[in-house]
Amino acid sequence: MHLEEKTTDSKPVFSGKVVDLRVDTVELEDGSSATREVISHPGGACVVPLDDNGDIIMVKQFRYPFGTQLIEVPAGKLNYGEDPYETALRELKEETGAVCDKVTDLGVCYPTVAYDTEKIHMYLCEGLHFEDRHLDEDEFLDVIRMPFEKAVEMVMNNEIPDAKSQIAILKSMVIINGRTD
Repeated sequence: MHLEEKTTDSKPVFSGKVVDLRVDTVELEDGSSATREVISHPGGACVVPLDDNGDIIMVKQFRYPFGTQLIEVPAGKLNYGEDPYETALRELKEETGAVCDKVTDLGVCYPTVAYDTEKIHMYLCEGLHFEDRHLDEDEFLDVIRMPFEKAVEMVMNNEIPDAKSQIAILKSMVIINGRTD
């Protein structure tokens, strides 16, 4: 079959807290074999929280794989079987203390299509109200408020390299700029 691969063997290599790794053997369309390394991930959800002043609420945290602090939209990992919408609202509250009146679904992005099953569900959250935040015990981050236009500028200047943040911010910009209200 054209542009399809058939799994002929699969070997689990590692099972962790966040990801699992397996090595698959696949049959290609010309009948030859190839190896595919696949990371299985339950997925995640992220939010673009916009307040009534047009400011976006972001988080800054250390990202160990890159050895640096990154500015991102609030986000978190889904538990297997968990509703992405509920995850998004939970992470918004945990990381920023915000709850919202209005949620717009921004769709799903696949951040690493070559070897990772992760899907990130994205939401625009408006009508924010603030309560206490409740970070996970191993989570340390700063909450940053900035004009939404500044966040778009930072995406375009490569100052926000995180894929989910880039996509969610730019999709939110298109939605906001298309409103006639």
